[in-house]
Amino acid sequence: MRSVSEEPVPLHEEFIYCCGAATHVLKCGPWKDLSKDESKNLPRLLFMIIPGNPGLAGYYRTFIQALYCGLNQQYPVWVVSHAGHCKPPSGMEMIEDTDIKELEDVFGLNGQVEHKLNFLKKNVSKDIKLVLIAHSIGCYITLEMMKRASELQVLRSVLLFPTIERMAQSPQGKLMTPLLCKLRYVLYMPVYLLSFLPEGVKASLVRFALRGMKTCDESSITTSVNLFSVDCIANILYMASQEMLKVVERDSTTIKQNLKKLIFYYGTGDSWCPQHYYDEIKMDFPDGDIRLCEKGLRHAFVLDASKEMAAMITDWLQDDLTKL
Repeated sequence: MRSVSEEPVPLHEEFIYCCGAATHVLKCGPWKDLSKDESKNLPRLLFMIIPGNPGLAGYYRTFIQALYCGLNQQYPVWVVSHAGHCKPPSGMEMIEDTDIKELEDVFGLNGQVEHKLNFLKKNVSKDIKLVLIAHSIGCYITLEMMKRASELQVLRSVLLFPTIERMAQSPQGKLMTPLLCKLRYVLYMPVYLLSFLPEGVKASLVRFALRGMKTCDESSITTSVNLFSVDCIANILYMASQEMLKVVERDSTTIKQNLKKLIFYYGTGDSWCPQHYYDEIKMDFPDGDIRLCEKGLRHAFVLDASKEMAAMITDWLQDDLTKL
């Protein structure tokens, strides 16, 4: 494995409908279509990123580019937004104009799990092995995917800052649950009014909100401008409210069944999954690959530590890749 390169890498961008909902996909590498079984040029492995919340693909742009370079540009690295967590381009609606209702409550937590499984079914050949790299609530979604679709050829799942249990009881959850579950509609009006501001002003507001950070990924700033869309923010907050209510008990059964495929990475100062969650899962699964961050990375690592995280992951997976 070589160090992460600064060279520009191939990046393909798509807005598609998946389960009837607008979905943003970023594909790193020359492979744009992995669904054709008859193709002899298909890679053996796909790295797929399952985002946190907000689940905008753009937050992971630098991360997937760094990961792709760290993997010697040998494998495609894709990130798929959550359903409805994107501002569709002009002429595209948030929900597909069709009589066919592909999935009820696609914007909810269960719907987001089925959304990712549907994406894989329609866009990735079943013969391709998967490395699932999940962040925050994406870790819960990934465990659910592995539980519901055991036929998936998952080589590894890397679970970064995993919010897989007791979200409402976490320090941040205690603060956010009343807002998300009872008062989220109050936020819609100010977001609606702010949506009329010029793009440059919106970007300035984002920079002001992130002013406390020493360095901030420029793609995170441009992506955050999408949060001024009422439809986008409504779907984000709705999913978050379900997280507080539904992510309660850790799915130890699924973890036990897939333990050899899983890598957990917990933060030391993470207010969404505090360190005692790490201590407890480490005690319950002493043979698991369960790590505690020693670098002081924030839960939202994509804001300022995408390249550092990508470099760590390529090191973790080096043995797995040499066996392919």
